[in-house]
Amino acid sequence: MANAGAVRTLSDEAQAVHAQAVILDLHADTTKLMSYGYDLHKRHRTPWPLSSFAGHVDLPRMAEGNLSGQFFAMWTLPLPQSGCYADVHRQIDALERATGERPGQPRLVLCRTADEVRQAHATKAHAALLGIEGAHALEGGSETQLVERLTALARRGVRYLGLLHFSRNLLGHPAMGLGQDHHKGLSALGCAIVDACARLGVIVDLAHINRRGFFDALARRPGPVFVTHTGLAGVTRMWRNIDDEQIRAVAQTGGAIGVIFAPRFVGQDGLGGIVAHLRHLLDIGGEDTVAIGSDWDGFVRPAKGLASPADLPYLTQALLQAGLSVRVIHKLLGGNALRVLAAHPPLAR
Repeated sequence: MANAGAVRTLSDEAQAVHAQAVILDLHADTTKLMSYGYDLHKRHRTPWPLSSFAGHVDLPRMAEGNLSGQFFAMWTLPLPQSGCYADVHRQIDALERATGERPGQPRLVLCRTADEVRQAHATKAHAALLGIEGAHALEGGSETQLVERLTALARRGVRYLGLLHFSRNLLGHPAMGLGQDHHKGLSALGCAIVDACARLGVIVDLAHINRRGFFDALARRPGPVFVTHTGLAGVTRMWRNIDDEQIRAVAQTGGAIGVIFAPRFVGQDGLGGIVAHLRHLLDIGGEDTVAIGSDWDGFVRPAKGLASPADLPYLTQALLQAGLSVRVIHKLLGGNALRVLAAHPPLAR
């Protein structure tokens, strides 16, 4: 198991519990780096201060921390511009290139289903899954064009769509950013795209959307949803952290919420803050709702002790020390995310 270099030790129990888990992180932004030449097969030691914002995920450290699968969220600059849709395809191309065999190195497999993730894990490969952060990346001006582009991306393996990022788009308004408006919810086009997601087997991701739009999306009954990377307002008040009513609403869909690893969201720097948010999520949403959504490589500083996938065994140890059962820990680390994934069968390629 991993050792982050400081004087940290793992108990035998933590190592055993962690080794038995199928671990799936809901959100990392690494494909943007890969589209500019970042080599996922190489162990990175990004110099400070850049290490606070990027260079967190690579296959050697995924193997070291037993990260079975990673949802790679493809983000594009959330500003009015052209080229976003092509940028998403470039990021998928970069990830597909990384799935090639390299002798003696961990293997990456592009996956779309829960069974494929489990099969990759059983063969000691690592699953790569695709999401989109912000529907502005679809760039369409009409419902027909947006659905056509979403369909094309779903056929390439995209498994979730984040409706908003940091700017208003044709679907709705962000929790914070350009065009924010707390009084407006999803547009008619936004409702149509949520409905299309349900038809196409694309999971709706409600990270970044404003509160009214959040509930408008759920009113469309899109099936189990994700909130891929967030903190919880019931522990730390912050502009994008979701409240207890939102947690309960996600739980009612059978969805899962990924707790982010960033100190600015969880209120303190270290494993303790992340565990506090996970425990609150368990208390409010129940054991079927809790998941992890690191936001590694997302230009937010990760908490001390969780700087990369190699540190994940220490999270398992902290959860055991907090009194969580092995069953709940395994659900939290990946079981719930896999269940939501299985509830949305993908389109054929």
